[in-house]
Amino acid sequence: MRPITTGLQFSIFALAIALAGAAHADDAGAPPGSAIPYADSGRLLLTQGVSNIEGAAGGGLATWAVISGYGTRDAVGANVHATYVGLPDYSLRDFGVSVGLFDRVELSYAREEFDTGSTGGKLGLGDNFTFDQDVVGVKVKLFGDAVYDQDSLLPQVAAGVQFKHNDKSAIVHAVGGRDADGVDYYIAATKVLLDQSLVLDATVRMTKANQTGLLGFGGDKSNSYHAEFEGSAGYLLTRKLVVGAEVRTKPDNLGFAKEDSWYDLFAAYTLTKNLSVTLAYADLGSIATFRNQNGVYVSLQAGF
Repeated sequence: MRPITTGLQFSIFALAIALAGAAHADDAGAPPGSAIPYADSGRLLLTQGVSNIEGAAGGGLATWAVISGYGTRDAVGANVHATYVGLPDYSLRDFGVSVGLFDRVELSYAREEFDTGSTGGKLGLGDNFTFDQDVVGVKVKLFGDAVYDQDSLLPQVAAGVQFKHNDKSAIVHAVGGRDADGVDYYIAATKVLLDQSLVLDATVRMTKANQTGLLGFGGDKSNSYHAEFEGSAGYLLTRKLVVGAEVRTKPDNLGFAKEDSWYDLFAAYTLTKNLSVTLAYADLGSIATFRNQNGVYVSLQAGF
């Protein structure tokens, strides 16, 4: 599957370049002063969200309906991110890139590296055994505007799909997973209420993923798609700082280990319009029989 996944990554980002070029055949329409053609960075601070663990624009755990980058409907935006989650028995390293096309389409890629540390030896995998997962995503804004339709309660709504490839097929099958590769589908609704300084999101995801795919897809208990919920609520303390909380439910497909919902308390701060940092306390419950996996989440994001 690696050549197929790599080819898919290349094809998606080649498509992003082609769409940008096809929509604007010359640079005559580039916003004045733009260092990059069609990069106007015209949206408000924090309205692009941050990059979540699967590379899409949203919260740290949840996927939102907003499109990555600060580009308006006449522009292209993009972000790169790096994330670290430190837990008592595991750690997660995550990095990726996303491209927003004319505030309508988002293309994203994330690489997740789940390190078992010394716990890997206790599980019979060896110390510092790492599960790697590639996530390629496409999101399309359907209707509404999260920010600028302040005279309406109608949220911005987007639909998306994420293609996931786990490189540890043998281990996935050994723990009861059905597949190392899977596809998630979701629909998200996001609204920013400026008068109340609130950011709200609700997302429904159809998925078979075990621990978001890090332990494969489907299992000995269930191999069906499940509708799972992702929710975020944030309060804008200032135009540069938002604090809030998230929840993400997940299917419980594997007989050998119970899978819990995830929660976090977060603070996201824009150091500059092009650079932001997110800090969170994450409660990830039980992971592969090891309980109380609570720890720190830190993520850096740069973009335009």
